[in-house]
Amino acid sequence: MKLFFTFLLVSCATLVSAQKINWMTMNEALTAQAENPKKIFMDVYTTWCGPCKLLDKNTFSDKKVIKFINENYYAVKFNGEGNEEITYQDFTYRNPRYQPDRKGRNTTHYFADALRLSGYPSLVFFEEDGKLIQAIPGYKTPKQLEIYLKMIANDDYKKLTTAEAWQKYQDNFKSTF
Repeated sequence: MKLFFTFLLVSCATLVSAQKINWMTMNEALTAQAENPKKIFMDVYTTWCGPCKLLDKNTFSDKKVIKFINENYYAVKFNGEGNEEITYQDFTYRNPRYQPDRKGRNTTHYFADALRLSGYPSLVFFEEDGKLIQAIPGYKTPKQLEIYLKMIANDDYKKLTTAEAWQKYQDNFKSTF
């Protein structure tokens, strides 16, 4: 009996630790939105970006971040220098100068340009109808990311129209991550 409960405990722990963000492509997320409206959270990365790798290792592996993103967003992983075709708002974005054999930096994908990203990683949020909300540049720890995830999921950002309102929101935010 002890052996059974030990096995059960180890199995449950393995399942919990194996939990991951349900990443999809932008096209898949937009299709899913058409059937079941939900905001999109996009991680824009590149293969050569060190902070992007740290984001995967430290932030996107955090169980509270995983749970919150999976419950509240369609999560998209997008290589800002890749060759994926994305059809967004009746336009197909490509990276025609993409070089698959190139090591390190590649050419910027037209969709990354359209989002006006200022660097990698960038975390991009979209409305339930696919409309762009905001891109947030840079590496974020789970606690740093939490305020953005919750503010956007709850539509609080719509009320924050001044720097003072944003500062007050940050001062009053209670972290649970």
